[in-house]
Amino acid sequence: MPLRKSQLRVSVIVPTYRRTADLARCLAALDAQQRRADEVIVVARHDDYATLDWLRTREASRPEPRRCVVLVQRPGVVAAYNLGIESASGDVLCFTDDDAAPHRDWIARIAQAFKQNPTLGGIGGRDIVHERGRILEGRKPTVGLVRWYGRTIGNHHIGHGAAREVQVLKGVNMAFRRDAIGALRFDARLRGTGAQVHCEMAFSLDVRGRGWTLVYDPALLVEHFPAVRGDEDQRYSFNDAAFYNASFNLRLIMCEHLSPAGRWAFVVYSTLIGDRADPGFLRALSLGFERGGLALSLRKWRVGLRAMRGAWQEAVR
Repeated sequence: MPLRKSQLRVSVIVPTYRRTADLARCLAALDAQQRRADEVIVVARHDDYATLDWLRTREASRPEPRRCVVLVQRPGVVAAYNLGIESASGDVLCFTDDDAAPHRDWIARIAQAFKQNPTLGGIGGRDIVHERGRILEGRKPTVGLVRWYGRTIGNHHIGHGAAREVQVLKGVNMAFRRDAIGALRFDARLRGTGAQVHCEMAFSLDVRGRGWTLVYDPALLVEHFPAVRGDEDQRYSFNDAAFYNASFNLRLIMCEHLSPAGRWAFVVYSTLIGDRADPGFLRALSLGFERGGLALSLRKWRVGLRAMRGAWQEAVR
């Protein structure tokens, strides 16, 4: 059936790496959409033979003309996202993770939002996180913001209320208008060989910087089953390299997106206060006495200082 002129073409981009069971669930959820995507682009690593064999077997048994597989040579989700953007033909580019399963109305809601609001550059929603056999519960009204001094607020997985304008979307559940992206790409300077933490924050802030609106709608849902990562960042265990990478990425983004006063305030805030995941000195002391892990808390603080120096040097090049 031919598309009506008023109907936006929708592409869905799914980066994947060594998670065939998770990918199967994700693709099944996309196949079951009320409004099917015009194309689904699976971005796989060229050396991920298990996934490529699985995809070939699946295609042989049940061909899907709307789906294509593109091979990325470089490790990391940034390269996968960028190849997905360059390979997609849609007016709207949706992103989700291979360990997620969008609800049946996901694409329909996204397409309708972009059709109704010509100033909308990006939209995202809630990811219902299934972690260690339970769903992470909570209700937070404040989602996806960066304070003037660099404090970041996520809460995408527990946001509630009406749709509202935000500054940052979350990679597992986000979509952008092609015109809002233009020549923009995810920042290849960000560190990491897998997740490249905070890359969607930089991209969201860049889209807003081009004059477009970003919206978070908690009614836009995906089920999220955080899977084992194929890099140094294993989510639940501390690793110096993974912590440095995430810290570097956050600090580079703040150095480049905050005002001059905000950048200096961020240096003070992140060095002294920070947050639980990336503590400054005072929070490291507090967490160390609270949890009995003072050595680890201070170790994180020291790694954060190194990351600040590295990010500042990168930003001023």
